[in-house]
Amino acid sequence: MIDVNAAAERSLTVIVGITGGIAAYKAVGVVRDLVKRGHEVHVVPTEGALRFVGLPTLEALSRNPVTTSVWDDVSEVRHVALGRRADLVVIAPATADSLARMAHGLASDLLGTTLLATEAPVVVAPAMHPQMWEHPATRANVVTLRERGVHLVGPVVGALTGDDAGIGRMAEPEDIVTAALAVLDRTSETRRGDLSGVRVVVSAGGTREPFDPVRFVGNRSSGRQGLAIAADAAARGAVVTVVAANVEAGLTAGIDATVVPVGSALELAEAVHAAAAEADVVVMTAAVADYRPAEVLAEKLKKDAQGERMTLELVRNPDVLADLVAARRSGQVIVGFAAETEPDRDARVELGRAKIARKPADLLVVNHVGWTAGFEREENAIEVLVPGGAVVRETSGTKAEVATAVLDLVATALT
Repeated sequence: MIDVNAAAERSLTVIVGITGGIAAYKAVGVVRDLVKRGHEVHVVPTEGALRFVGLPTLEALSRNPVTTSVWDDVSEVRHVALGRRADLVVIAPATADSLARMAHGLASDLLGTTLLATEAPVVVAPAMHPQMWEHPATRANVVTLRERGVHLVGPVVGALTGDDAGIGRMAEPEDIVTAALAVLDRTSETRRGDLSGVRVVVSAGGTREPFDPVRFVGNRSSGRQGLAIAADAAARGAVVTVVAANVEAGLTAGIDATVVPVGSALELAEAVHAAAAEADVVVMTAAVADYRPAEVLAEKLKKDAQGERMTLELVRNPDVLADLVAARRSGQVIVGFAAETEPDRDARVELGRAKIARKPADLLVVNHVGWTAGFEREENAIEVLVPGGAVVRETSGTKAEVATAVLDLVATALT
């Protein structure tokens, strides 16, 4: 049973596209309803739509700036950014012209380019005169869009402009919103079982390399991203093992997984290799120390014995990801993570390409970290590479949203 209210229980990013038909005035109700339900709404009208509904009205209702131009916010690449951020796209009304443009992939305005850039479910609410709806060209375009997974709400029979009546009236705003959120719930329901029975190992947290009984060399990783992946994998039906490096016990509560606590990189390597022997998927999100102290003292190091400076000799730790890739069984999917402080996206991707060339995991997730990014935060930003260096996914958002994006790719790789 699909719960049409489930999507309303969490805040979504919804794009409402409005095209140039008389029913555009009813799109105001769609925007208002979505905002009242607590969702972040971005309106993308066509120039024609603004002849029916004013831009100030759409900005006031959506609480976000509205533009029709691909030339605004060029540095952000607005159409790509909107498309990637969207959880759901609703086009209301969808005129005959807009259906034709969608079917042929035309991208002459911000709405067209956004539709090509999104991977979110797309719901359209057609509105036109009956003769236009029944025209063979429109019918063919509808068939094409449905084959691509676009969902239609309406049109319905009713009064149209002038004295006309018949099929072609846009569905009511409340019905459009309800149907659109139900589509999103069905998409989520399908996703929930796509890893059923798959054995997934996730490493999470950050290793600590002791140099005496009370001190260690470590990093700031909290383990939240790895645990988000573990939780999402379990929700999709996977049998999950988490190798947790210094992760707070409370963070693993509620995750349907076997948790193996570890401390150092050597302990993590041993636990991951043991679990990976029977795993279908290994996701290496843990921040593993590249080096460890050459000597671990039995007693606390006294600062008075060191003077003003202290030298600590470090030796290299095993490269767990490289070893996993080298030992990978046929059909096993290995996902690596590369935390990079490089702020420039293109330079960061190049670093990822160099890493995946050295360690050809099936997927390499490059995530941007720094003093105020990545570690110890609820949000993350990633680029996902495959062997050869192609970027197959870029996204940002909560760590739960990033987890979903990564596991979508894992599920595809397993098929």
